[in-house]
Amino acid sequence: MTTMRNFAPVHFDWQWDAGIATVSLHGAARKNPLTFESYAELRDMFRELAYADDVDVVVLTSNDGNFCSGGDVHDIIGPLVEMDMKGILTFTRMTGDLVKAMLACGKPVIAAVDGICVGAGAILAMAADMRLATPEAKVAFLFTRVGLAGCDMGACAMLPRIIGQGRAAELLYTGRTLQSDEGLFWGFWNAVHPANEIDKAARTLAERVSSGPGFAHMMTKTQLNQEWAMSLETAIESEAQAQAICMQTEDFRRAYRAFVAKDKPVFEGD
Repeated sequence: MTTMRNFAPVHFDWQWDAGIATVSLHGAARKNPLTFESYAELRDMFRELAYADDVDVVVLTSNDGNFCSGGDVHDIIGPLVEMDMKGILTFTRMTGDLVKAMLACGKPVIAAVDGICVGAGAILAMAADMRLATPEAKVAFLFTRVGLAGCDMGACAMLPRIIGQGRAAELLYTGRTLQSDEGLFWGFWNAVHPANEIDKAARTLAERVSSGPGFAHMMTKTQLNQEWAMSLETAIESEAQAQAICMQTEDFRRAYRAFVAKDKPVFEGD
């Protein structure tokens, strides 16, 4: 295992406090676009989180009123137009690797979205485990509007699971903006909070999750992601094995001892 409380990224902001890591992108003047470098550094960060024993929850938050405007037009789109197929495929695989790393990091991820959240920014929110928004949040999967397919970074697999096939198809075909109230009704957002309260709401949710059994949360995230590809019979067996493993943890014993003592368990993640 490793520690990441002193992690110092170059291409995005990182704050660590009591097991909760808060991440926000740079470039507020351009509504926080992604670049080749920030894609790669985020991917590497989430990969490293799988081995970090001092991070319980990750919060992806906004910066100066916006979440993320997607891939930078000048730093990414322009160079892609000039690349050959091999170079382009290397890039698209790298962006997909970021989503894979988010899913495999073993930590619950909360997206707290204000303002613009489009393109690859919408993918980051989609790939989070839980999503909070402000009334000003605007989500759009813009890929068809720039001549690309809607199937970017796992969108055709993941978005229908969150909001349903027909609704996902509409957003991916049209690239239109999903407003916060509609997104809440559709189940894309877990909750909507005023802009001046969303960071506090995200922190409160993160603290609640962080106080739970960290190893068991990792197992829950693993099962949530893997069971889509399983039959019901296979999923039930996989969950039986997951619970048997969790029943060997010290946190399970702590919970039992606290119940017997009529006390609240204090989990330590082991």
